[in-house]
Amino acid sequence: MVKQATLQSNKLATIEDAKFALDNFNIQNEIKASARRGQVEPVLDAARLTVPTCICLDLEDLKCFEAVERQYERWGVIFHNSLAIQPSNPAFPTYSGLIVLMGAPKSGFLEASFLRPVNSVSAFVTSSQRLVLSAYDRDRQLLAQTALPGSNLANSNSPISPNTLLSINVNNIYRVTFCTFDGQFTLDNFRFCL
Repeated sequence: MVKQATLQSNKLATIEDAKFALDNFNIQNEIKASARRGQVEPVLDAARLTVPTCICLDLEDLKCFEAVERQYERWGVIFHNSLAIQPSNPAFPTYSGLIVLMGAPKSGFLEASFLRPVNSVSAFVTSSQRLVLSAYDRDRQLLAQTALPGSNLANSNSPISPNTLLSINVNNIYRVTFCTFDGQFTLDNFRFCL
């Protein structure tokens, strides 16, 4: 079971149990996308996809303190204000592996832009403050938002577990932002679906 935070318009934020499985999104294909250039996996050709496909980024190929921007461009996503880290603070545990993404050098903000529209974006998040995930269309118009209602640091008194799943499912997403005011956060298992 995974904890998932959702915020729907005109409703208060809730935390609910959700099984994070491909079947929940009617996904029949999932690609584990590496940052390594010498990989033999095919580059994604969205025009030829006939079934829903998700791309899950393998962050383990990144070096600690590496600025993350165009490493996953061939998979259809470019990051802005993103740094790969191996958390040394136990309050920010990883969900899987050793490497996570955090907003840096500007703390509290991370953006991902998609080369083609996607229909779903998700990540496991740990944050020191309320964290908002926003999705935008091609014209930078807000499509949807969801939020982690408060801090979920490990070994804290928070009722929200660390590495809570935040996700947005809406058509024609071209850009997402993760934003927390005056705080820090980490992302793991960043996934987007076409």
